[in-house]
Amino acid sequence: MNYLNQFYPESRFGGFSDRDGTIAFYNRVNALLKKDSIILNIGCGRGSFVEDEVKIRKNLQRFKGKVKKTIGIDIDPEAKVNPDIDCFWLIKKNRFPIRSNSIDLCIGDNVLEHVENPVLFFKECRRVLKKGGYLCLRTTNLFGYVGLAAKILPRKKHAALLNQIQESRLEKDIFPKFYRANSLYKIKSFLKQNNFDFSVYGISSEPAYFDFSKWLYWTATILHHLTPNFFKVTIFVFAKNN
Repeated sequence: MNYLNQFYPESRFGGFSDRDGTIAFYNRVNALLKKDSIILNIGCGRGSFVEDEVKIRKNLQRFKGKVKKTIGIDIDPEAKVNPDIDCFWLIKKNRFPIRSNSIDLCIGDNVLEHVENPVLFFKECRRVLKKGGYLCLRTTNLFGYVGLAAKILPRKKHAALLNQIQESRLEKDIFPKFYRANSLYKIKSFLKQNNFDFSVYGISSEPAYFDFSKWLYWTATILHHLTPNFFKVTIFVFAKNN
C-alpha cells in the first residue's frame, strides 16, 4: 500500500511530497546546468528513471536536450542502453575513460556507496572536471538506518529484503556496496584533499522503504523529522572544482 498521500497530503497535487529527495537533489543539479554544458553521468545505469510516473521528477532527471552533451560511464556494459546519454564508455580498473579538464558537471546518483577506491574516485572526478566545474553526488549515509542495515546484512539477504519491499527492483541492479566514503566526515575529507569548494549535508525524505507497513511508515516519518544531520538517511554533495 502507498502511504505517501496519507502522511504527505500535498502529494495528492502532483504526486510528490515537499520532502522528495529526488526532486530536491535534481532541482539543484538543474540549477547548475548551461546549454553548452558537458555532463558526465558516473554510474549512469540503464536509466530506470524513465519509468517514474511523476512527470516533473522524471523531467528533472533527464538532461539530454538541455545540455550540449551527456556522457555515461559505468562498470556495467548494459548501461549503454540508457536513453538519456549521447555516448557510453565502460569503466575499467576504477579509472574514468574521459579526457582531463573536459567536463562541466559530474553527477553520481547512488554511486558512491559502490566505490571500492574512494581516493581514486575523487581524484578522477577532479581530473576530468574543468576549472569551475561541479560535482554532484547523492548517496546513502552509512550512519543512517538504511546504510547500517545494508552494511550489516549479507548481500543475498539484502537483495532478498529489497525484493520484498521494492518489488520493481531487479536483482541484477543490486551491486556490491563498500561504504568506504559514506559519512559526512569522510566525504568532506576527500573533497578537501582535492581542493573542492563544497556543501555536504544529510537529508531524509519520505520513508519509502516502509511502504509495506503503516505503523513503520508513521514511525519512520517521525524519526526523519527528529534525526540529527549526522544520522540522516541520505547525503547530498555539491562541490566546485577550484
